[in-house]
Amino acid sequence: MKADYDLRLRAHSDRLDRTLETVYGERSDFNEWLERLHAMMAAAALARPAHLVALDAKRLAAPDWLLQSDTIGYSAYVERFGANLKGLIGRIPYLKRLGVRYLHLLPFWKARAGDNDGGFAVSDFLAVREDVGDIQDLVALTKALSEAGIALCGDLVLNHTADDHPWALAAKAGDRTAQGYYHLVADNDQVAAWEAGLIEVFPETAPGNFTWNDQIGAHVWTTFYPFQWDLNWSNPDVFLQMARIVLELANMGVEVFRLDSAAYLWKRLGAACKGEPESHLLLQALRAVCDIVAPAIRLKAEVIAPVCETVAFLGGEQAPECHLAYHAGLMTAGWASLAEGDADLARRVLNDAPPPPSGAGWVTYVRCHDDIGWMTLKPQIDQSPQRAQGRLEAISTHFSSGLTYARGESFQTGSGPGVHGLNGMAASLLGFDAGDARALDRLSLLYGLAFAAGGMPLIFMGDELGQSNDTSWRADPVRAHEGRWLHRPMFDEAAANGGDDRATAVSGAMAQLVAARRRLPALAPQTAPRVRDGLPDAVLGFGRGKGVLCLFNFSEAAVTADLPGAGRWRDLLTGADHGATIDLAPLGMAWLTVEAL
Repeated sequence: MKADYDLRLRAHSDRLDRTLETVYGERSDFNEWLERLHAMMAAAALARPAHLVALDAKRLAAPDWLLQSDTIGYSAYVERFGANLKGLIGRIPYLKRLGVRYLHLLPFWKARAGDNDGGFAVSDFLAVREDVGDIQDLVALTKALSEAGIALCGDLVLNHTADDHPWALAAKAGDRTAQGYYHLVADNDQVAAWEAGLIEVFPETAPGNFTWNDQIGAHVWTTFYPFQWDLNWSNPDVFLQMARIVLELANMGVEVFRLDSAAYLWKRLGAACKGEPESHLLLQALRAVCDIVAPAIRLKAEVIAPVCETVAFLGGEQAPECHLAYHAGLMTAGWASLAEGDADLARRVLNDAPPPPSGAGWVTYVRCHDDIGWMTLKPQIDQSPQRAQGRLEAISTHFSSGLTYARGESFQTGSGPGVHGLNGMAASLLGFDAGDARALDRLSLLYGLAFAAGGMPLIFMGDELGQSNDTSWRADPVRAHEGRWLHRPMFDEAAANGGDDRATAVSGAMAQLVAARRRLPALAPQTAPRVRDGLPDAVLGFGRGKGVLCLFNFSEAAVTADLPGAGRWRDLLTGADHGATIDLAPLGMAWLTVEAL
């Protein structure tokens, strides 16, 4: 065990030390601090349980295990999927039937009482919320999932803590060391200077980026909500503490960490404080820590931004960063292409997406617990700002006006200029609630894109059953201000057990996609999609690997498309053969493989 650790230390310590020196090297105590970090890492390696040491060896032997054509992800809230951590063990057979190998559980750590941003206002990173269990339950769940071939992904909220975290409580009590863990600004002029370069994440419900605290006598940086205090990553002890937390959770069996708000770590006056170079260096250093101590760990960047910005969080060959990142641009482009009946934006996003570095890849998805953020498409709209805004507003209105098949609601879009996001379950947004005859075709089309476009597809809980919006949040005073609860329903047990025609149809369509993807290794994320030109405007087409072509018709009308080359094309989804052309049904798709004549 120690010999393996020493080998990895020799392989990666130079990368770790040099990266941290770039960030913190000017401090007089840097060398002493670095020794403390290495001592903490060695202790964590020594404490790593034997079954996880074995998992490290297994993952090192197959480092791209998350990037295979048979890897499917699933995302859910603990209490809404299985009631508690113990209850989730009973969900494992269901997940295996879906083909899931990766389970992302949204925050289940101890959170502040009352409003806590859906669990993202964490009071203790090493304690589980009492309503869902305890640490022993977590360890039992990770073991049960691992035995079933499923890796657990947990959230690590990097940018902030809750305002009742022990560090925040100590800061309020006057502890100068604890105050150094946060960004505190003394006066209004300094706040104004910082705000000049910043955006507002929640302009309607939490405007501004600072919150005055009487006990400290200063403004606390609060990018998200006033009860979420931004950590001061320019303080190296914040890095040490967060690295310690990652390794302790890894030793409990958490395999993947969704690095929440990863882009916001570093603050620089005059900048947007999003994606600063130091943020990348910090993530690269965290990756090196994991590579040395617990190489089974995988890191996923939660960066909801245009694809040209997001790809940077995957790092490079010489500076690896995260193993996965959300393909938010493609997700949003799929919805936009549906609204417009034209594949233009989806085509542009794929053309603009650089291939991930070796060993890294995208998470491709249709829905998640957050809103659909339209601003990720701005780089692909080559029009004046006013016309671009009008185009995005029209797309958003298509899903939120109630005048089409969609039953969504706009998010953080008030009376001022700009359009922010959209809330709603996929089924509600795609026409099921309106009784639209083509709702299933739309859902299959978007999930087909997520399964085929070059990433690890992620199913959001309830989408595989066609679950609708949950409006119960409006009557809950704690949740009533937070529209994203619209698409966070309770798991529909009856539908999962086959008592619902809609669920049966949707789950059947999803199972077909899972099975087809498994039969087609070319759909593994290592083979980037190559967009095909010369197709009708409504059709998105891209090649995958050798002799594979995927086509998606975003129009409500049938479309005929030419097929390349001389050969016979077989559709893996229907079994049909095609020659020089293919007739795509309204909102239809085809996954084609070619056979030479």
